Amino acid sequence: MALAEDLAQLEHQLATLITRYEQYFIGLEKREPLKLLGEVEKIVRRYTNTAITNTMYKHKFNMLTARLNTYREHWNRILRLIEEGKYSRDRFISDLHQRQRATAPPAEDRTRQQGSDNELDRLFAELRDARKNCHLPFETLTRDMVAATIEKSKPALVAKLGTDDISFRIVVENGKPKIKAGPRK
Repeated sequence: MALAEDLAQLEHQLATLITRYEQYFIGLEKREPLKLLGEVEKIVRRYTNTAITNTMYKHKFNMLTARLNTYREHWNRILRLIEEGKYSRDRFISDLHQRQRATAPPAEDRTRQQGSDNELDRLFAELRDARKNCHLPFETLTRDMVAATIEKSKPALVAKLGTDDISFRIVVENGKPKIKAGPRK
Protein backbone atom coordinates (compact mmCIF):
# COMPACT_ATOMS: atom_id res chain seq x y z
CA MET A 1 0.00 0.00 0.00
CA ALA A 2 1.55 3.33 -1.10
CA LEU A 3 -0.17 5.42 1.55
CA ALA A 4 1.48 3.56 4.46
CA GLU A 5 4.92 3.91 2.86
CA ASP A 6 4.38 7.60 2.11
CA LEU A 7 3.26 8.27 5.68
CA ALA A 8 6.34 6.50 7.06
CA GLN A 9 8.51 8.52 4.68
CA LEU A 10 6.69 11.73 5.65
CA GLU A 11 7.22 11.04 9.35
CA HIS A 12 10.93 10.35 8.83
CA GLN A 13 11.47 13.39 6.60
CA LEU A 14 9.58 15.65 9.00
CA ALA A 15 11.79 14.54 11.90
CA THR A 16 14.88 15.17 9.75
CA LEU A 17 13.51 18.56 8.69
CA ILE A 18 12.94 19.60 12.31
CA THR A 19 16.51 18.62 13.19
CA ARG A 20 17.98 20.41 10.16
CA TYR A 21 16.08 23.62 10.96
CA GLU A 22 17.31 23.55 14.55
CA GLN A 23 20.86 23.07 13.28
CA TYR A 24 20.34 25.96 10.88
CA PHE A 25 19.15 28.25 13.68
CA ILE A 26 22.07 27.28 15.91
CA GLY A 27 24.51 27.91 13.08
CA LEU A 28 25.65 24.36 12.30
CA GLU A 29 23.90 24.38 8.91
CA LYS A 30 24.83 27.22 6.57
CA ARG A 31 21.64 27.16 4.50
CA GLU A 32 17.99 26.80 5.30
CA PRO A 33 16.79 23.24 4.37
CA LEU A 34 14.37 24.43 1.67
CA LYS A 35 14.81 21.38 -0.57
CA LEU A 36 13.78 18.99 2.20
CA LEU A 37 10.89 21.30 3.13
CA GLY A 38 9.71 21.15 -0.50
CA GLU A 39 9.81 17.34 -0.48
CA VAL A 40 7.77 17.19 2.72
CA GLU A 41 5.22 19.69 1.39
CA LYS A 42 4.94 17.68 -1.85
CA ILE A 43 3.91 14.55 0.07
CA VAL A 44 1.41 16.56 2.13
CA ARG A 45 -0.11 18.16 -1.02
CA ARG A 46 -0.46 14.73 -2.65
CA TYR A 47 -2.80 13.48 0.10
CA THR A 48 -4.50 16.74 1.15
CA ASN A 49 -7.48 16.44 -1.23
CA THR A 50 -7.50 12.64 -1.29
CA ALA A 51 -10.08 10.78 0.74
CA ILE A 52 -8.27 8.49 3.19
CA THR A 53 -10.65 5.72 4.23
CA ASN A 54 -8.46 4.02 6.84
CA THR A 55 -9.02 5.86 10.14
CA MET A 56 -5.54 5.09 11.48
CA TYR A 57 -3.82 6.47 8.36
CA LYS A 58 -6.14 9.48 8.27
CA HIS A 59 -5.33 10.29 11.90
CA LYS A 60 -1.59 9.86 11.32
CA PHE A 61 -1.69 12.09 8.22
CA ASN A 62 -3.66 14.79 10.04
CA MET A 63 -1.29 14.64 12.99
CA LEU A 64 1.82 14.96 10.77
CA THR A 65 0.23 17.78 8.77
CA ALA A 66 -0.63 19.66 11.97
CA ARG A 67 2.91 19.17 13.27
CA LEU A 68 4.35 20.48 10.00
CA ASN A 69 2.09 23.54 10.10
CA THR A 70 2.98 24.28 13.72
CA TYR A 71 6.70 23.98 13.05
CA ARG A 72 6.41 26.04 9.86
CA GLU A 73 4.85 28.91 11.84
CA HIS A 74 7.60 28.57 14.45
CA TRP A 75 10.34 28.60 11.79
CA ASN A 76 8.82 31.60 10.01
CA ARG A 77 8.70 33.52 13.29
CA ILE A 78 12.35 32.71 14.03
CA LEU A 79 13.40 33.65 10.48
CA ARG A 80 11.61 36.96 10.85
CA LEU A 81 13.38 37.57 14.19
CA ILE A 82 16.75 36.74 12.64
CA GLU A 83 16.12 39.21 9.82
CA GLU A 84 15.22 41.89 12.38
CA GLY A 85 18.27 41.02 14.53
CA LYS A 86 16.14 40.13 17.53
CA TYR A 87 16.70 36.38 17.69
CA SER A 88 18.01 35.51 21.16
CA ARG A 89 20.32 32.61 20.24
CA ASP A 90 21.74 34.65 17.40
CA ARG A 91 22.37 37.59 19.74
CA PHE A 92 23.85 35.31 22.39
CA ILE A 93 26.35 33.83 19.95
CA SER A 94 27.34 37.21 18.50
CA ASP A 95 27.73 38.68 22.02
CA LEU A 96 29.85 35.71 23.01
CA HIS A 97 32.13 36.18 20.01
CA GLN A 98 32.48 39.91 20.74
CA ARG A 99 33.39 39.24 24.37
CA GLN A 100 35.94 36.62 23.34
CA ARG A 101 37.54 39.03 20.87
CA ALA A 102 37.60 41.81 23.46
CA THR A 103 39.07 39.71 26.28
CA ALA A 104 41.43 37.52 24.26
CA PRO A 105 45.01 38.57 24.99
CA PRO A 106 47.27 39.21 22.00
CA ALA A 107 49.25 36.24 20.71
CA GLU A 108 52.50 37.40 22.32
CA ASP A 109 50.80 37.66 25.74
CA ARG A 110 49.38 34.15 25.33
CA THR A 111 52.79 32.69 24.50
CA ARG A 112 54.35 34.58 27.41
CA GLN A 113 51.61 33.28 29.73
CA GLN A 114 52.13 29.71 28.46
CA GLY A 115 55.87 30.12 29.02
CA SER A 116 55.28 31.37 32.57
CA ASP A 117 52.94 28.42 33.23
CA ASN A 118 55.63 26.03 32.02
CA GLU A 119 58.21 27.82 34.17
CA LEU A 120 55.87 27.66 37.19
CA ASP A 121 55.36 23.92 36.64
CA ARG A 122 59.12 23.45 36.40
CA LEU A 123 59.74 25.47 39.59
CA PHE A 124 57.07 23.59 41.50
CA ALA A 125 58.48 20.20 40.46
CA GLU A 126 62.06 21.26 41.32
CA LEU A 127 61.03 22.70 44.71
CA ARG A 128 59.05 19.58 45.57
CA ASP A 129 62.00 17.35 44.63
CA ALA A 130 64.44 19.55 46.57
CA ARG A 131 62.25 19.43 49.69
CA LYS A 132 62.01 15.64 49.31
CA ASN A 133 65.79 15.33 48.97
CA CYS A 134 66.33 17.53 52.06
CA HIS A 135 63.90 15.33 54.02
CA LEU A 136 61.47 18.21 54.50
CA PRO A 137 57.68 17.84 54.22
CA PHE A 138 56.57 18.28 50.62
CA GLU A 139 53.07 16.77 50.62
CA THR A 140 51.35 20.05 51.57
CA LEU A 141 53.22 22.07 48.94
CA THR A 142 50.94 23.11 46.04
CA ARG A 143 51.49 24.80 42.72
CA ASP A 144 49.24 27.66 43.86
CA MET A 145 51.43 28.25 46.92
CA VAL A 146 54.50 28.58 44.71
CA ALA A 147 52.63 30.91 42.32
CA ALA A 148 51.42 33.07 45.24
CA THR A 149 54.94 33.34 46.65
CA ILE A 150 56.34 34.42 43.29
CA GLU A 151 53.55 36.94 42.66
CA LYS A 152 53.96 38.39 46.15
CA SER A 153 57.69 38.97 45.71
CA LYS A 154 57.59 40.04 42.06
CA PRO A 155 57.03 43.83 42.58
CA ALA A 156 60.01 44.09 44.94
CA LEU A 157 62.15 42.05 42.56
CA VAL A 158 61.20 44.24 39.59
CA ALA A 159 62.18 47.35 41.59
CA LYS A 160 65.43 45.76 42.79
CA LEU A 161 66.54 44.27 39.45
CA GLY A 162 65.18 47.07 37.25
CA THR A 163 63.47 44.71 34.81
CA ASP A 164 60.30 42.69 34.69
CA ASP A 165 61.97 39.91 32.69
CA ILE A 166 62.91 37.74 35.67
CA SER A 167 63.89 34.09 35.79
CA PHE A 168 63.56 31.88 38.84
CA ARG A 169 65.58 28.88 39.98
CA ILE A 170 65.66 26.56 43.00
CA VAL A 171 68.79 26.47 45.19
CA VAL A 172 69.51 24.66 48.44
CA GLU A 173 71.18 26.80 51.14
CA ASN A 174 71.93 25.44 54.64
CA GLY A 175 69.81 22.37 53.95
CA LYS A 176 66.73 24.36 52.90
CA PRO A 177 65.48 24.80 49.34
CA LYS A 178 64.79 28.39 48.27
CA ILE A 179 63.49 30.16 45.20
CA LYS A 180 66.08 32.57 43.81
CA ALA A 181 65.42 35.23 41.19
CA GLY A 182 67.61 36.97 38.68
CA PRO A 183 67.38 38.86 35.41
CA ARG A 184 66.70 36.60 32.44
CA LYS A 185 69.74 36.14 30.22
